[in-house]
Amino acid sequence: MTLTIFHNPRCSKSREALRLIQAQGLEPRVIRYLDEPPDAETIEGVLTMLGVEPRALMRTKEAEYAALGLDDPSLSRASLIAAMVAHPRLIERPVVVKDGKAIIGRPPERVLSIL
Repeated sequence: MTLTIFHNPRCSKSREALRLIQAQGLEPRVIRYLDEPPDAETIEGVLTMLGVEPRALMRTKEAEYAALGLDDPSLSRASLIAAMVAHPRLIERPVVVKDGKAIIGRPPERVLSIL
């Protein structure tokens, strides 16, 4: 079993999701994505596992989203992914990946469904 959490320790929802996982007796690989930003291939893989388009993985209320004009509907999938690579704060958190499946942990209890 491979279990990974894209985690921001400053985010209460991310911390809660990690605690829920650990309470199940599991110790996931923790990726502090602000310190170790995922590359485009990783983000593409997560999007595929989630079955969503890039904006569903983006924090649309972050200042960078507006400043970069990411609400422009003409932007390509690749452009949106590139924005997440360059500005990892745009990535929704937490994201938990297990055995080829992924889930966004909002609310944090959602992570339990993937375990």
